[in-house]
Amino acid sequence: MAKEKTVYTCSECGGSSPRWLGKCPHCEAWNTLIESVAEGAGPAKNRFASLAKTAAVVALADIEASEVERTATGIAELDRVLGGGIVEGGVVLIGGDPGIGKSTLLLQALDGLQRLNVPTLYVTGEESGAQVALRSRRLGLDNSRVQVLAEIQLDKILATLAATRPAVAVIDSIQTVYSEQLTSAPGSVAQVRECAAHLTRAAKASGTCVILVGHVTKEGTLAGPRVLEHMVDTVLYFEGDTHSSFRLVRAIKNRFGAVNEIGVFAMTEKGLKGVSNPSAIFLSQHAEPVPGSCVMVTLEGTRPMLVEIQALVDSGGPSPRRLSVGLDRDRLAMLLAVLHRHAGVACMDQDVFVNAVGGVRISEPAADLAVMLAITSSLRGKPLPKGFIAFGEVGLAGEVRPAPRGQERLREAAKLGFSVAIVPKANAPKKGSREIEGLSIHAVDRIDEAMEIVRGLG
Repeated sequence: MAKEKTVYTCSECGGSSPRWLGKCPHCEAWNTLIESVAEGAGPAKNRFASLAKTAAVVALADIEASEVERTATGIAELDRVLGGGIVEGGVVLIGGDPGIGKSTLLLQALDGLQRLNVPTLYVTGEESGAQVALRSRRLGLDNSRVQVLAEIQLDKILATLAATRPAVAVIDSIQTVYSEQLTSAPGSVAQVRECAAHLTRAAKASGTCVILVGHVTKEGTLAGPRVLEHMVDTVLYFEGDTHSSFRLVRAIKNRFGAVNEIGVFAMTEKGLKGVSNPSAIFLSQHAEPVPGSCVMVTLEGTRPMLVEIQALVDSGGPSPRRLSVGLDRDRLAMLLAVLHRHAGVACMDQDVFVNAVGGVRISEPAADLAVMLAITSSLRGKPLPKGFIAFGEVGLAGEVRPAPRGQERLREAAKLGFSVAIVPKANAPKKGSREIEGLSIHAVDRIDEAMEIVRGLG
């Protein structure tokens, strides 16, 4: 096949140049020329074919819709994040830090599918076949029949997919694949976008579920163009410290399931194992209650989880520090101001450190109440009662706002043996409804009410 002509298009004005220049010759913007391939003549040269077949215009109510069939991978936590399993023709993009376990988890999933007579293919561009086989031996995947292809050229990968027609194919990683239609190196923006588009089109046409492994930047986001995330059906992120044995897989986007769903794994000698009770990871085992510790119930996708919030308040001098791990630092500064104004707890000359135990990242505002109670507990040196939990969003006026699905959070806390809860009034069980057995619930409207109840419980 003849190599197509390469042009450079400006991302600002849309102008083109036959060669790369530091400055666009049309709008004179710097570093805006991106490599692309000029369209050839005739329909055979069209590289931008639609992912879906052309159809007539019909009313939405007249379109027959059916539930998407899923194939379970055999790894319960991975299936939870995917929304129940893999989908025929779906494209999944999974990213994470080097060495965090992306390849390990996918190799385990492919082996489980293969043992269920599901055709699989593992395309490796970063390792040789011998290295993949050695890793499978370490994971205890003896006599695995997963098909392995060590290749980085896009045309050969597409030809193999067409010839073998696997139900699930893993491309590890998309940054190593290159197309001969472009002259740039593998991993460049143009190559990643072009190769991902071809693989996505092949997945939709053949029904193969394609899983793309992506590198991440220093900021922890997927490397390459953001259009890559819009192109695929599901985006998963690996989270967690490589020095810790626990890993989180979070769904950032999922066309076939809930977003922000998480799967919890533990890294063992035999690979990643799902954790059935993740709340145990995020709770420290204190023999007796300690100052500065408060347990909250957070909601990750459809799963309520108990997480311990720890705070340390210490004298900080004229320039006190505010540091948070796993929580929004700017929100911490706001909560300290609300705590001073509406609850009379001043920390202006104190260093304040807040940490979510276990390396979990909490983005929902329902952590506000637990953070403020933990800070107050540390400042006064008085622990919160044993078996105590709290959750709720706190506004700038000092009001405590409800958290979504509060009843599920309370039932999860009661199931794990917690006995006292301070929650927003809207999340408390309504009169006449069934009480949550074993849990004493205190409903509050404002932050100063919560402080008074805590003092009374102490």
